[in-house]
Amino acid sequence: MEKKAKVKKPRGVARLIEGRCIACGERCMSVCPVDAIVMDEQGAPIIDAPKCIGCVKCVKICPASALEMYFTPEEQKILDELAKQKGDSAAEEEVDEETARLQKMLSAYRGVWVFIEQTDGEAAKVSWELLGTGAELAKQLKVELCALVIGSGVEPLCGEAFAYGADKVYLLDAPVYRHYRTQPYNEAICHLIAKHKPEVILMGATGLGRDLAGAVATVIKTGLTADCTGLSIDDKRNLMQTRPAFGGNIMATIMCDKFRPQMATVRPHVMAMPDFVEGRTGTVVREDFAPVEESILTKVLEVISDRDGQDHVDIAGAEFIVSGGRGMVNRENFVLLQQFANEIGAVVGASRSAVDAGWMPHDRQVGQTGKTVRPKVYIACGISGAIQHMVGMQDSDIIIAINRDKDAPIFQIATYGIVGDLFQIVPALTRRLRELRKTAGRPERAAS
Repeated sequence: MEKKAKVKKPRGVARLIEGRCIACGERCMSVCPVDAIVMDEQGAPIIDAPKCIGCVKCVKICPASALEMYFTPEEQKILDELAKQKGDSAAEEEVDEETARLQKMLSAYRGVWVFIEQTDGEAAKVSWELLGTGAELAKQLKVELCALVIGSGVEPLCGEAFAYGADKVYLLDAPVYRHYRTQPYNEAICHLIAKHKPEVILMGATGLGRDLAGAVATVIKTGLTADCTGLSIDDKRNLMQTRPAFGGNIMATIMCDKFRPQMATVRPHVMAMPDFVEGRTGTVVREDFAPVEESILTKVLEVISDRDGQDHVDIAGAEFIVSGGRGMVNRENFVLLQQFANEIGAVVGASRSAVDAGWMPHDRQVGQTGKTVRPKVYIACGISGAIQHMVGMQDSDIIIAINRDKDAPIFQIATYGIVGDLFQIVPALTRRLRELRKTAGRPERAAS
């Protein structure tokens, strides 16, 4: 009987997908083993198809998925025929030992954890916001939502965690955890991860959260995505972590598909605060792990508050914000915004360009490199709407934009837009509000 000739699987050639290239810096060209790629003046690849050997290296290294493998109709027909012959049983046989080990490891991790950041027994609001997001993730994964409470005399936080949606709380309560120090908190969380194997861990992108998340991820050798603006689950139980990339010019979705747990930090006020359900209960798991004080390298001698006193303004928690950008021209013109803000009980914010110019302090900056805000009303004056700024305020309930440029990007997300000179519009609004207040017999608002 004549042996049937084996059909060779086509390899195809690489091809650029129109409009996707981000000119990342010749990564695809650098990995091509046959010099089949050169770059044009815009930094996009030009592929010499006859030279391409279909090694797929350029496709794999492209950060924007701008390259794909192209097959002729004849080659595609062969691929379809091979796939048909292969069948499901042959596909299962191709699962090698490494893949089997990976699947076994991933299946051992279950549960969504939220680290409850606290100072002197008072939880950071971002922790409760993350419990709301964590509940959605846990529902998609069909697992428990767990809170992680570490500190000294912090058991009352367990009840708050249940009220905000947690099903279970892991509690480590010991004097060594009274003040935050990286070493004992890191050791505690790594111990719990090894013992209980959570699938997802969320922390606030605060100074404390960024420090702790990075330390934990390093020790347990897993991935960590910082400053996420969106979280969801794909059909393979991977956490899809969305955050600004390339200086905020694009939104990237990052996944950690070969390591567990999956870790992410989220800025305060990015996620919505969940409902507080009084009387809700759950399970408290008390853990007795505590490092010996003598083994901790750092000692807390004194705690100095970083608040600026009574004059400090928490722009991230404000319900009404009036922000100014480059269109304010100079520092003195921010007085107009302050007068307007006084009439509506708002605080004054600024874009990065205004802060960089020295017109406003950094703690008033709204945006990717400043504060993320979710006020009831956000009024943008003279702000064009760079993506870095919009990332920090786009979740405001109502956005009002005032700008002379009718094509300014800020109008794309604005609830209401006013095209005109802010130096005429803002004073006019201030005068009208004062007239209405005087007519109603109400006292003038004090400057904030």
